[in-house]
Amino acid sequence: MNNDILQHQNARVNLYALTSRLTMSEVDEGLLKTIEEDENMLAFFPTYKKWDKRKKLERKKLIERYLDVDFANLFLLHLIPYESFYMREDQMMETGGENPVIQLYNEYDFRVELDKARVVGGDHIGVELEFMYKLCESEKKALEAEDYKAAAEIAKIEYDFLKEHLLEWAPMFLMNVKNEAGTAFYFDVADLTLEFMLSDFEYLNKLIVQNKGDYTA
Repeated sequence: MNNDILQHQNARVNLYALTSRLTMSEVDEGLLKTIEEDENMLAFFPTYKKWDKRKKLERKKLIERYLDVDFANLFLLHLIPYESFYMREDQMMETGGENPVIQLYNEYDFRVELDKARVVGGDHIGVELEFMYKLCESEKKALEAEDYKAAAEIAKIEYDFLKEHLLEWAPMFLMNVKNEAGTAFYFDVADLTLEFMLSDFEYLNKLIVQNKGDYTA
C-alpha cells in the first residue's frame, strides 16, 4: 500500500472527526489546549491564532465568556444546522424516520444517539460529518488490509453522500456561520469545515469518477 495514500486517508479521518466534534457541541478546555499546542492543528485556525482575546484570557474564561456564547448563538439559537430545513420547501425540520438521511444511516448501520449528541435530528451538520468520519475509518481499514475494491466501494458512498446531502446545503449554512460568527474561533471552524468538504469532494471526484476507484492512478 502506498504510504502517501494511507497518510492522506488518515488526515481525512482526523479532519472529519474534528469538524464533526466542533460543530456538534461546545469546545472544552482539553480540545482547545490540543488545538493550540499542536502547530499543525493550529494552522487550520489562522484567525483564532491571531485573535487578541485568545492572548489576553486563559482558556476557561475564553470559553465561558466568548466561545460557549458564540456556539449557542450560531448552532442553537439563530442559525439552523439541519439539512431538512434547507432542503424542504416548507423549511420544516424532519426529525422522524422518514428523513432520507436517517434511512441512509440505517442502511449502513450508523446509529445516531440524539440525546448524547444534543441534537434534535440526524441531519444535523455535526452528525452528517460524523457519518463521513465513520465511512472514512472503514475505508482506511480496507486500505490497510489492501482490499482496494472494498475501499473504493466505501469511497463511492462518501462521494454520493457529499454530493447528494452535505454539499447541497452545508456550504450555505457555513457561509452564514462565517458571516454571523462573533468569535475568530467559530469563523475558522466554519471556514475549515467548508474548505475541507469542498477539497475532499474534489479528491473523491478524481478517485471515483476520473480514476474509476483506482487508488494508484
